[in-house]
Amino acid sequence: QVQLVESGGGLVQAGDSLRLSCVASGRGFSSFTMGWFRQAPGKVRESVSAISWSGGNTYYADSVKGRFTISRDNAKNTVYLQMNSLKPEDTAAYYCAATAVVLATEGSLYDYWGQGTQVTVSA
Repeated sequence: QVQLVESGGGLVQAGDSLRLSCVASGRGFSSFTMGWFRQAPGKVRESVSAISWSGGNTYYADSVKGRFTISRDNAKNTVYLQMNSLKPEDTAAYYCAATAVVLATEGSLYDYWGQGTQVTVSA
């Protein structure tokens, strides 16, 4: 069993940066693909980014490519999402998730989820 706790969300202005963190407890973190998802009110959950167990492979949604960077520190059981040049359309609840499926982007393939952290970007 893996528990995930996100932090780092907040209210910022357009153009600002935030770094989200997700700390995992339990066994197996270093073997999991980790993903970040987001869901805005009234919208479908979308995959934002994912990183392989080694950190050697990453995925980004087109909407965040070039602005967001995912990374992980397996020694600290932590995955990060650095978000730069934030836009109002990035406003959403952000969730981290873990899966044994290599670099999965479909939420249905993820077994473990955090409670989420809210990111609000004002214009």
